[in-house]
Amino acid sequence: MKRNTIDIITLGCSKNLVDSEKLMRQLEANGYHVTHDSENPKGEIAVINTCGFIGDAKEESINMILEFCQAKEEGRLKKLFVMGCLSERYLEDLKVEIPQVDKFYGKFNWNDLLDDLGKSYHSEFAIERHQTTPKHYAYLKISEGCDRKCSYCAIPIITGRHHSRPIDEILGEVRLLVSQGVKEFQVIAQELTYYGVDLYKKQMLPELIEKMAQIPGVEWIRLHYAYPAKFPRELFKVMRENDNVCKYMDIALQHISDTMLSKMRRHVTKEETYRLVEEFRKEVPGIHLRTTLMVGHPGETEQDFEELLEFVKFAKFDRMGAFAYSEEEGTYSAENYVDEIPFEVKQDRLDKLMELQQTISAELSAKKIGETFKVIIDRKEGEYFIGRTEFDSPEVDPEVLVKDEGQELKAGEFYSVNIYDADDFDLYGRIIE
Repeated sequence: MKRNTIDIITLGCSKNLVDSEKLMRQLEANGYHVTHDSENPKGEIAVINTCGFIGDAKEESINMILEFCQAKEEGRLKKLFVMGCLSERYLEDLKVEIPQVDKFYGKFNWNDLLDDLGKSYHSEFAIERHQTTPKHYAYLKISEGCDRKCSYCAIPIITGRHHSRPIDEILGEVRLLVSQGVKEFQVIAQELTYYGVDLYKKQMLPELIEKMAQIPGVEWIRLHYAYPAKFPRELFKVMRENDNVCKYMDIALQHISDTMLSKMRRHVTKEETYRLVEEFRKEVPGIHLRTTLMVGHPGETEQDFEELLEFVKFAKFDRMGAFAYSEEEGTYSAENYVDEIPFEVKQDRLDKLMELQQTISAELSAKKIGETFKVIIDRKEGEYFIGRTEFDSPEVDPEVLVKDEGQELKAGEFYSVNIYDADDFDLYGRIIE
């Protein structure tokens, strides 16, 4: 157990990771040595940044807390603090259920942890962070919260109303990160397309991305978690005309049948969704679309599910994730619908959907054989260098594997790679000199 060392453990999404990185910077400014490794904690203090989005994530967070409680009981840890989405939502319950934790914080008051350690918050480091990702890419959170009221989603309950960060502050953070070697930015939010409405009275995502694209040293900008209703069409032009804005959009569509879209309170129709996908393909040639779909929401019939399968066949999403509905207390669904679809039916629909997507992914990957792409190298694993194209976000998307044949490839550098083989998920390529 190392004195003056704090272990930060992050669970859940990249938005949580940004919070952890900012806390780490503040702790370092106060003289602590900070690590970010749940596998090998060594410090006398641990801070767990929890996720509370769906059942599995909550369970993972609880298990991690209990694991560290045991370490504390065995004398391997002096203090344990918990922050993030789970404790934001269940603060009072957790205090009673897990009294071994020294203190619980929510998602937004983690600065109080500094006070409780007898330290102070350094506002001059407000946009600084201790980067836990490889030095060449970073996640950039442009807003917090969500004003959408989708039936199944607990995020607005946890995060509250949408709050955009000022454009100048975001651009300042981008410049700082570029000066530290970051070339690639994953722009994230609970809901990107609403960005700016609260501060500037209109959707400002296109203007923000245009300004980011003009900053020297910004090589790639990738957009995550857009919403289909009232999508800002001006963004098409920004993506088309700026080479450093990746032809990539992560837009969660959830479903396609009008019945389900209405039950889910998505404020968009089947016709509008089909049209939006067609517009993307037409306005931004070569764009890769990532989406998330849900099966088993209360009221979903076999007919609704068949419509969803037909939509996936039509859209041919380059990247797709899917999950089965799980009831979240406090949501509109939990209070107004009965979760009547059996688990086996949900699982069967999920399997069918993912099987269809796997076939589509394999076809799309195979079409890339013979093509040459700009690839950034992330790391070396065994006999392969692992990289990504502009169509691949870290952690969630396919990768490009380049066999080590004696060439010196550097992490964070770009190379031209010709693709000679592909499987369902990854591409295999050779460096073009």
